Amino acid sequence: MSDQHDSHAHFGWFKRRKHLTTDDITVVDTDMLKRAVGAAALGNAMEWFDFGVYGYIAVTLGKVFFPSSDPTLQLIATFATFTVAFLVRPIGGAVFGPMGDRYGRQKLLAVTMIMMALGTFCIGLIPSYGHIGVWSPILLLLARLVQGFSTGGEYGGAATFIAEYSTDRNRGLMGSWLEFGTLAGYIAGAGAVMTLQFSLSDADMVSWGWRIPFLIAGPLGLIGLYMRTRLEETPAFQAYAAEAEKREHEKPGWRDLLTVHWRQLLKCIGLVLVFNVTDYMLLTYIPSYMTVTLNYPESKGLLLIILVMVLMMPLNVLGGYFSDRLGRRPMVISACVALVVLAIPSLHLIRSGNDIEIFGGLMLLGLALVCFTSSMPSTLPALFYTPVRYTALSVAFNVSVSLFGGTTPLVTAWLVKRTGMLDMPAWYLMGAALIGALTMLTVRETARLPLRGSPPAVGSDDEAERLMNGKQRLTVDPTPPSVP
Repeated sequence: MSDQHDSHAHFGWFKRRKHLTTDDITVVDTDMLKRAVGAAALGNAMEWFDFGVYGYIAVTLGKVFFPSSDPTLQLIATFATFTVAFLVRPIGGAVFGPMGDRYGRQKLLAVTMIMMALGTFCIGLIPSYGHIGVWSPILLLLARLVQGFSTGGEYGGAATFIAEYSTDRNRGLMGSWLEFGTLAGYIAGAGAVMTLQFSLSDADMVSWGWRIPFLIAGPLGLIGLYMRTRLEETPAFQAYAAEAEKREHEKPGWRDLLTVHWRQLLKCIGLVLVFNVTDYMLLTYIPSYMTVTLNYPESKGLLLIILVMVLMMPLNVLGGYFSDRLGRRPMVISACVALVVLAIPSLHLIRSGNDIEIFGGLMLLGLALVCFTSSMPSTLPALFYTPVRYTALSVAFNVSVSLFGGTTPLVTAWLVKRTGMLDMPAWYLMGAALIGALTMLTVRETARLPLRGSPPAVGSDDEAERLMNGKQRLTVDPTPPSVP
């Protein structure tokens, strides 16, 4: 390695192609990769099971925790508590991210799993407003804060974990399973709520039925914890740790992150904005919008959303496959363009009152969302270098989600009530899509390339040989950022 590379070694693992040896190339253990993807996806599924339940049962939770004669005010109060969890997410990211970059990804993912399961389980134990008065919403708020804090380290860690375990050729496909877990969690949450709504009376639902989905999180968390404790550390982190130990460099801190990587942080915030505004609009706000604003039957709206998500699951994995073949940029930019063109027509279909047209409108938005969910888990970790990846991704992701994603249901509900404009959700989506498209135009293509500051990762010894012999394309980022 040249002196230049020595001076910047704490930004990761760097070699020019002519310096590469076969030993430098990571050959990924396929069985361990499958276990890593499964454990990360299950954690994501559990996180979104809770968020899904909370969104779909919002009307009932409003009656339990926020008694009021106006159902719209109840809904806004419930979504305000939903939003509060997002305000502490950046704090969770700022705490868990640096620990994950210092001590490894695997340990921190086990901790976030425990906290998430506990927070969700405790919601199911809170007495109603009728029993303990104002302490009821206060306890709900505290449980949501625990969830938000743990979630701050969850997505960034899980996306980093899968990205660093995957081969360069299939990172998009492997990453897509993370959002497959998200959809599975949403479907399980919505399915649990819908089953309860069909089998219980309204009085029973308000009295005790709403607790059941939250109590399920306890056993789910134990299964996820068991899976995560059986994993090894990611190959990319091991390669960086070995390199850093050899050169005895200080690990990069907040100053490095904010002064050297600020452009990448802003790009991440822009991409997460469009991804999460679309996600929360379709999967959390629209079901309540259909019930409260359009007077559409609650259980029927849930059934249609579940059907859309079931169809999105295989499409999500297919999208991950295509993001490896076509590239991340075409996937994300085409989804942004589709949202600008289709948001208003989709919302008009949703407002039509015809079940088939409503499903068509939801599915159009679902197809745009699939392009994000399938390609973002591989796009976002590739923005950052290995030593700061967990921190940078956790902080940027959660700042963006807190400011723009998690506030989407609350802000949209307020805007619709204030302006009386039923097209407001579509305009909101179009604004987000414009920001997403402009941001993605500034991001370089990373499909089938090694992660920044990580060695090339392949699936077999034969592939490593082909790569060394120049029979396979390879671009290793040779120039780490200069430290001021």
